[in-house]
Amino acid sequence: MAKDYYATLGVRRDASQEEIKKAYRRLARELHPDVNPDPATQERFKEITAAYEVLSDPQKRQMHDMGGDPFGGAGAGAGFGAGFPFSDIMDAFFGTASASRGPRSRARRGRNATIRVELDLAESGFGTTRELVVDTAILCEVCQGSGAAAGTHPDTCDMCHGRGEVSQVTRSFLGQVMTSRPCPQCGGFGSVIRHPCQECSGDGRVRTRRTIKVRIPAGVEDGTHIQLAGEGEVGPGGGPPGDLFLEIVERPHPTFERRGDDLHCTVSIPMTAAALGTSLTMETLDGPEQIDVRPGTQSGQVIPLYARGVQRLNESGRGDLLIHVNVETPLKLDPEQEELLRKLSQLRGEERPPGKFAPGQQGFFSRLKDAFNGR
Repeated sequence: MAKDYYATLGVRRDASQEEIKKAYRRLARELHPDVNPDPATQERFKEITAAYEVLSDPQKRQMHDMGGDPFGGAGAGAGFGAGFPFSDIMDAFFGTASASRGPRSRARRGRNATIRVELDLAESGFGTTRELVVDTAILCEVCQGSGAAAGTHPDTCDMCHGRGEVSQVTRSFLGQVMTSRPCPQCGGFGSVIRHPCQECSGDGRVRTRRTIKVRIPAGVEDGTHIQLAGEGEVGPGGGPPGDLFLEIVERPHPTFERRGDDLHCTVSIPMTAAALGTSLTMETLDGPEQIDVRPGTQSGQVIPLYARGVQRLNESGRGDLLIHVNVETPLKLDPEQEELLRKLSQLRGEERPPGKFAPGQQGFFSRLKDAFNGR
């Protein structure tokens, strides 16, 4: 007499696949041999396993409903039956992600894209607007991302019957083990595009060149990345687009060196100008600026121009412009210039200056002597 697998699992004859799966998992947790080693319980576990194998397979379930033998006479008495649904038992005990099973969507998120944007110091310091040409993938307007030609649609895969996966029975120490893998015919999608769109060749997207206008904020610097959400490539199957990243490349400036929000530069002046004082006109990012060099300025001194640097990124205020002074000593003098300098040195009593040595400015032999003395 044919077995009633619906009664074995305790479900109605019109139960859905989800109801059948829940009933099997509930019973598997109660009757598994690792939980209950009683021989009668083990036999009961084999029965519910065989019932689930039949009712979870549309073809075997239909054969059972028609009164036929889904196992072709092999029965379910040997081992764990003709097919042991090992993955579902693991789901029952460990809660593995059953939602990942079944057909997967053709629509996937698009890739991110990165382009380099070269800026001058003034553009990166104060911000600018650029029009960028981007080669990217966009949604196919002919099929609207479905990948199928006009007037057609994807057909249900006749190998996996829309499930996106196929089962295979192998032998193991547990008996016969049923494993599932993505369907090789449809690639796990559960459907096959028999008539692909001629515009996108079934991908659901096409490549094109487009122009976008972007605003570069003030204060960016070399290496800064700006994220433009949703401006990347459209995904396969009409999936959501990725993001577009702008990598800032700051061109070197002929005068200024940028260090964070501050700008640095060096100005060279003759020793007479440093001694007597002078004024210079300098071209800054804000236009010409008058710089006063005080009398007695030494080489290496810094003249600050406050708030003449670049704008702080996402903050108010600006950095400073720091001017480093380099005092030049003349290399060649004509006789008249030499005579004037000698008179100046006599007036200042500097014909034979004693010199001033800063701490640690020892000669080579002094340092060598200290090393031998253990200092």
